[in-house]
Amino acid sequence: MSAPRRTPPGWPDRVPPPDSPDWQVPATSWLLDHCPADYRGYQGWRKHPVALAWITTRHIEAQLEAMRSAYRDVRVDLGDLVPAEALPEILADLEAEGLRLRASALGASLLYDALQGRRYIPRL
Repeated sequence: MSAPRRTPPGWPDRVPPPDSPDWQVPATSWLLDHCPADYRGYQGWRKHPVALAWITTRHIEAQLEAMRSAYRDVRVDLGDLVPAEALPEILADLEAEGLRLRASALGASLLYDALQGRRYIPRL
């Protein structure tokens, strides 16, 4: 029998569970990895991980909306610019990136909740 899960589904793999010693350090690193490199220069976000999680969730959601928009518009915007056989590959790439972003959005949201003190309680 395995030990009970201490983190919710979708919790970032490289971040230990909340209540682990110094778990906020890898959480901050994970969050910064999901933002533009320039975000590393803002000390307020580094000193206050809950603020970083807040802005990261917004940043990822904006990226996700951009992928959705690109998926809707790719045929019209690129249909005459790329060979017809390229469109399925481009659509697949957009879909894969959208799925990656959805997983990142969930991870960021879970970290944001945990940094606010909310804890996951597994259900039977």
